[in-house]
Amino acid sequence: RPFPAIRPADNERARRIASLPYDVMDTDEARAMAAGNPDSFLHVVRSEIDLPVGADPYSDAVYDGAASALRMLLSNGRLVREVAPALYLYRQIWRGRAQTAVVACCLVDDYANGTILRHERTRREKEDDRTRHILRTNANTGQVFLTYPDVAAIDALVAAETANDPLYDFEAVDGVRHVVWKAAEPGALVHAFEAVPRAFIADGHHRSAASYRAGMERRAADPRPDPEREYNGFMACLFPASQLRILPYNRLVRTLDGLSPETFLRRVGDAVRIAPAADGEPDAPRSCRMYIGGAWHRLSWDVDSGAPPAERLDVSVLQGRILGPVLGIADPRTSPDIAFVGGIRGTEELVRRVDSGEFAVAFSMFPTSVTEMMDIASGGGIMPPKSTWFEPKLRSGLLVHALD
Repeated sequence: RPFPAIRPADNERARRIASLPYDVMDTDEARAMAAGNPDSFLHVVRSEIDLPVGADPYSDAVYDGAASALRMLLSNGRLVREVAPALYLYRQIWRGRAQTAVVACCLVDDYANGTILRHERTRREKEDDRTRHILRTNANTGQVFLTYPDVAAIDALVAAETANDPLYDFEAVDGVRHVVWKAAEPGALVHAFEAVPRAFIADGHHRSAASYRAGMERRAADPRPDPEREYNGFMACLFPASQLRILPYNRLVRTLDGLSPETFLRRVGDAVRIAPAADGEPDAPRSCRMYIGGAWHRLSWDVDSGAPPAERLDVSVLQGRILGPVLGIADPRTSPDIAFVGGIRGTEELVRRVDSGEFAVAFSMFPTSVTEMMDIASGGGIMPPKSTWFEPKLRSGLLVHALD
């Protein structure tokens, strides 16, 4: 449904305010990104950057600072608040590809009742962090990334809306172009989405869970709960599935769990097919590349077509045949011996970190498909951690949803 957005006052302010989402960088990186730019939305979503180095990132001062930074952007006119509810269109253009979302509020109840499907487990401490952030700022400061099977009628409406003049159109420092429109006919889009039976969380599981918890807390505290109140919704970008691109999520392992390189390679060969490879780019599903001792190897395997979809994923096979039994990574969610590298960094990053001696072996994965993700979520399955890396990332600060 439409919502009265808080948004940058003009295109130049949009360019200065827009930031990467809170969870794709650490505090030091966020501090460097925001340096010299008091308008950066990182002062809201990563407000610990304005506290002394080493400050507790979960202290009350962090959440108070986020609320203060948001108020400051509103009070100095960098951000303005729409009077009436609206829908928006948000297009990202990167490396010759475009993806365009409808930005709307989705109901927190639909997150709970299975209309919005998830495919990852969440961690309580990360939920707690974002719940506190939402409640203290009284806003969804970042969008949840949702996808849905393509609907021709929605595509036609989006094409018509994006033929109009945009609110913002700028290219960020990383080369991604961001274009935002305010929908002229939001009612038609709302009606068209009635043909979409469900949506899928592509990215933002912790934001979704936190939005639900914050909404329920606000509803419980309201002496006269009203289904039309803004706390019943959370801000989401809804993309048609065919437009999305998933990059691989690669793996690095610190040690060979006491094995010599020769023994390790022999045990890998017992588990999967192994052959020399010229580079680190996997060329097909049911295979990956492995880097060790200055050389790339191609690993490949067959899967049981009758196994559950989540167990057929390449990352699941790697975990079940090599990372667990050979390298001792029993739980990749908690093991200190494994690290994950988004495909945006390329295979050069894997080579660098292994050659430096920081890690013993790297695995370059073939990307999981959007269809695989939706099939697993539809069946109630859970994907292994770090199975998908969506790129480009949504920018925070272009649209904000206030809870009242």
